[in-house]
Amino acid sequence: MQYFLVKSEPFKYSWDKFNKDKRTFWDGVRNYQARNNLKEMKEGDLVLFYHSNEGKNVVGIAKVVKEFYQDPTTEDKNWVVVDLVPVQSLKNPVTLETIKADERLKNISLVKQGRLSVMQLKGEEFDRIVELGS
Repeated sequence: MQYFLVKSEPFKYSWDKFNKDKRTFWDGVRNYQARNNLKEMKEGDLVLFYHSNEGKNVVGIAKVVKEFYQDPTTEDKNWVVVDLVPVQSLKNPVTLETIKADERLKNISLVKQGRLSVMQLKGEEFDRIVELGS
């Protein structure tokens, strides 16, 4: 099992919209490091859903249900998507401030590489954020 975090601006694609859709492909990634992280995702991996810009908080858990394939929004073969489904909302959204203040989370990419839209997490980092949100 691997763990990831994906970021979305709520006005573009929110956690609520994701829950209504019940499934989505994660498109629009145009950064090679983020793209490589998408390529690492395997069916069954868990993904934290983070609202960027507005809110700046982790709001839910999703699961990878289809591994990477060509991004259907572009003909450029460099870009891929994965399919995600929502699993559960966090009882309490976990703010970026809370994450930055937690000694166990100080080295995650969300803190170190704030502009990266798809990042890997260690199991203990994922578990800590979920714990903070319960």
